[in-house]
Amino acid sequence: QILDQWFESEPLKATLATDAVIGAMASPHTPGSGYVLLHHVMGELEGRRGAWGYVAGGMGALSQAIARAAAARGAHIFAEKAVCHVLLGRDGRAQGIVLQDGTEVRSKLVLSNASPQITFLELTPQEQLPKDFVQRIRQVDTRSPVTKINVAVDRLPSFLAAPNTRNGQPLPHHQCSIHLNCEGTHLLHQAFTEATQGRPSSRPMIELCIPSALDPGLAPRGCHVVSLFTQYTPSVLAGGRPWDEQARNAYADTVFDCIEAYAPGFKASVLGRDILTPPDLERIFGLPGGNIFHGGMSLDQLYFARPAPSYSGYRSPIPNLYLCGSGAHPGGGVMGAAGRNAARVALEDFRRL
Repeated sequence: QILDQWFESEPLKATLATDAVIGAMASPHTPGSGYVLLHHVMGELEGRRGAWGYVAGGMGALSQAIARAAAARGAHIFAEKAVCHVLLGRDGRAQGIVLQDGTEVRSKLVLSNASPQITFLELTPQEQLPKDFVQRIRQVDTRSPVTKINVAVDRLPSFLAAPNTRNGQPLPHHQCSIHLNCEGTHLLHQAFTEATQGRPSSRPMIELCIPSALDPGLAPRGCHVVSLFTQYTPSVLAGGRPWDEQARNAYADTVFDCIEAYAPGFKASVLGRDILTPPDLERIFGLPGGNIFHGGMSLDQLYFARPAPSYSGYRSPIPNLYLCGSGAHPGGGVMGAAGRNAARVALEDFRRL
């Protein structure tokens, strides 16, 4: 509805509409999806409003940069050490955390960037939390439509709309986000409808990026890495069927068939692929339901209601325990706003201790 007010071109509207549903189990016609579009174009990058950038070395390089900055200020980082639970004192205040190997790490404040579900339903003693708060966290909509596919190829995709040059060097479109199956918003709505019925989309929405076109060190000379962000795939298939290898590969084959129609020869160039369905994203990365935002970015789960009414200010029912991840205001995305805001609140409380 918002896009119709500003644009006439259906392919342009559909391309923009992908950012209104990205990571969301929603159709472009779902009320409130306009906010998800706003969320993805707000802010700026190096002075360019609404711009997105690629992190050299991959997203892991961003984590490493944050780690180095923290260590330079005296932080101690325990890598690959799973947290067992939040350590509470007799007064009910957070006093640190306990690792799964039994090690206690004590602190006056505890900040969690895990999801609200993991933080409050798994790491915090339930008897210390208000029942209505626990119920609210359990009811957070964490449905995810996302299946991520990482692909190794021996050459750049050559699209019918813009064929490769003879030297095989990346063209401008190879260095951008390429949207496929997005010629019309009706295609996105149809893909969404199939997933609500427990079926992976027969013509899924595909956002294709080739990070090695900008960062050649990611792949051997002449080869490339292709990142596919695809929708819609339900977390649970119709009839309760699991996402086994057969289901995974069948969906990936559908995605590759779609790409082949735009870029003949793509399937022949594939050297390997890694398929991550919603259950895989939950198991590997701790994303509830596979949701990349730790919970849907719908209007009932934003602002003062994120993650729960009366607890949108980063403080939790447990004194000295704070939520600083995507499940807190203003939600997901690579912007660090939730962490920065939570740090300011925590420092304010720290000065009072």
